[in-house]
Amino acid sequence: MFTGIIEDIGTVKAIQRGAKSVVLIIQSDKIMKDVSLGDSIAVNGVCLTATSIGKDFFTADVMPETMNRSSLGNLKAGSPVNLERAMPADGRFGGHIVSGHIDGTGIISGIDKDDNAVWYTVKTDKDILKYIVEKGSIAIDGISLTVAYVDDNEFKVSIIPHTLKQTILGFKKLGDKVNLENDIIGKYVERLLSFKSEKSKDKGIDMNTLLENGFI
Repeated sequence: MFTGIIEDIGTVKAIQRGAKSVVLIIQSDKIMKDVSLGDSIAVNGVCLTATSIGKDFFTADVMPETMNRSSLGNLKAGSPVNLERAMPADGRFGGHIVSGHIDGTGIISGIDKDDNAVWYTVKTDKDILKYIVEKGSIAIDGISLTVAYVDDNEFKVSIIPHTLKQTILGFKKLGDKVNLENDIIGKYVERLLSFKSEKSKDKGIDMNTLLENGFI
């Protein structure tokens, strides 16, 4: 599990491309001081496994499913990437629950300066937008951010100078693709409310169920 608080901006040293998959070689001076073989590392919000490590780099396999679901296919040698190691059990929980399992991608459709902040507008699919709520959490390229606006086509976040400096958002341009991970709590709630057991009389929870049991 991750928190969405980026630890370092790494650099893609090289990419070894297969038919549908890739091996990423990523350089980072900061996080490599405490990385072991097999550790989970979020790269632009995607949970990857360190398959080999060196003094200032690690490698990670990216399978076809991950390539299809994320923007990692757009990386090239020299690309900057957000990096976060898995959260330690005794660590501070500064962001929100981030699994590193991307729901999909969005396109940056607006970048607007607002005094000391910058507004980013992201267009994405409705199956992602339905889990986004104003003042709720969203992970963009692994960065834990607060949603400031959302409608049926897009959402917006307002970014402070510190976040622009410590993440790759400052490098983003109009039209760039970004990885998106919804707050997992909403997805679990939806699943529990809609679940219908085939082996029991449980028909799920709806408004009538709540009324019958005195919750409304």
